[in-house]
Amino acid sequence: MFDGLVDLPWWGYVLVTLGLTHITIASVTIFLHRHQAHRALDLHAIPSHFFRFWLWMTTGMVTKEWAAIHRKHHAKCETEEDPHSPQTRGLRKVLWQGAELYRAEAKNEETLRKFGHGTPDDWLERNVYRHSVIGVSLMLIVDFILFGAIGITMWAVQMVWIPFWAAGVINGLGHFWGYRNFDCADASTNLVPWGILVGGEELHNNHHTFATSAKLSAKWYEFDIGWMYIRLLEMAGLATVKKTIPVPRFGEARATIDLEMLQNIITHRYDVMTRYLRSLKDVYGEELSRLKAAHGDRFDIKKLRAWLQDDSESLSASARQQVADALAHSPRLAMLYQMREELAALWARSTASREQLLKQLQDWCHRAEQSGVKQLHELSMRLRSYAA
Repeated sequence: MFDGLVDLPWWGYVLVTLGLTHITIASVTIFLHRHQAHRALDLHAIPSHFFRFWLWMTTGMVTKEWAAIHRKHHAKCETEEDPHSPQTRGLRKVLWQGAELYRAEAKNEETLRKFGHGTPDDWLERNVYRHSVIGVSLMLIVDFILFGAIGITMWAVQMVWIPFWAAGVINGLGHFWGYRNFDCADASTNLVPWGILVGGEELHNNHHTFATSAKLSAKWYEFDIGWMYIRLLEMAGLATVKKTIPVPRFGEARATIDLEMLQNIITHRYDVMTRYLRSLKDVYGEELSRLKAAHGDRFDIKKLRAWLQDDSESLSASARQQVADALAHSPRLAMLYQMREELAALWARSTASREQLLKQLQDWCHRAEQSGVKQLHELSMRLRSYAA
């Protein structure tokens, strides 16, 4: 049996396989995801062509298809039109059959036409990289020549790496289980500690909140290895970062609520809403405890706690009804819920003019500061302190 040109101990083959798959995940997160799908950075031709070539051999994915499907995922997130949401298709389906969902959506010409704009359309893309079977077959031949029979196993691991970790784990668990730094409209979560295996893509809630950021980490304890590679490319003059997650800035509390303050709040809207939910967590808990004490098992307190933090439009009809019933039995809870809805309306798409939004903000801060709820008063002061 042919042993290949390279002879390694068993652990050497493991390390080489992990190294090869790591190059693949780095190519996906830097080139396909952050560069092509979201335009968060510009890449020099050298790394751009390398990533395209490597992905052709190790995944067979077509750039236009991947970018289009991912953009549609963001545009239609958690709806029936989302190509791979576990909220609508079930976790098991996305986790274990994510690659099949990807291939099915890749055949949708409308998706490619509507969401695939701006992706490579040169001679290589049209005549070489669109032939996926040739690329992965070439990788099989190279692995066999270099490593012999074990190279076939290494190739198999390479082929399942992206379908499992990216199409399955990130698209599945990343919208089902984990922690959330930001209260964005979808169900995206952050997963730990898979950063090295999936290139930083586990910070999925951060990404869905700031989709055009080249950096996916937001907290000091989060590690985005993909961002480390991007910074190295940038220092070598091979990449240019266009956007990153905005860091909240603060100054002296404003005595007058003006248009600049409104713009600062809109800019930091995710930090605003996250702060709202965290600061009022204890107050929500107190009111829910009173509901349980007064009405027993009439209300599912655990579900109510989650529903009260979700966008009302994303809830089912039965969930909305239970929330309405709970608010009817708790005027204080109703006030807090209404204040949250009104705060979110400041940056929601609407026909309101900036002057109308400013008046709403002025009214909101006045009522918050006169509410008698310490947390609301403190939050209003925080809103007055956001800086550009």
